[in-house]
Amino acid sequence: MPDRADRVGPDDVAPRAILRRQPSEQWLFSGIYGLVLASALVAALDAGGEEADPGADALWLLLTALASSAAHGYAHVIAQRASRDGSATASRLRSVLTEWPLVVAVLPTVALLLAAVAGWWAEATSADAALLFNTVALFCLGAWAARTAGHGWVSSCLAGGLDMLIGLVIIIANSLIH
Repeated sequence: MPDRADRVGPDDVAPRAILRRQPSEQWLFSGIYGLVLASALVAALDAGGEEADPGADALWLLLTALASSAAHGYAHVIAQRASRDGSATASRLRSVLTEWPLVVAVLPTVALLLAAVAGWWAEATSADAALLFNTVALFCLGAWAARTAGHGWVSSCLAGGLDMLIGLVIIIANSLIH
């Protein structure tokens, strides 16, 4: 029986940059989607004339993330059902459950809103901190994805900057609307 080393040639060796832990496409998609969702929702919290209730806002943000995650996962199930047989399987349930990064991505925003519940900040300050955090996180995810794909630092920062632009658009729209 041939040894594994016999089958691996010099062309099959992965570059050092590729050997780092690579994010899954699903994790990146759901994580970025969750950050954008959290930013959009927290920007919408600033309704004029309403009394701030950061606890209820944090709960609604979490429930919205859970509902979005379930809806997105279920959309995959429906697409699978349309393209294959119509039976329900454990793989379809796993398809729904793979959307967990979307929920995880909103947890820092929920935590920042809960800081307002604890009295550490005003809700407006928590919302601003969440928008800033999410924008920086979008940059980091974009740059990390590009680096693990083998891009250099400059192009990785450009990719992160494009992702960060989504957060900046939400911040600018929030300041223009309110």
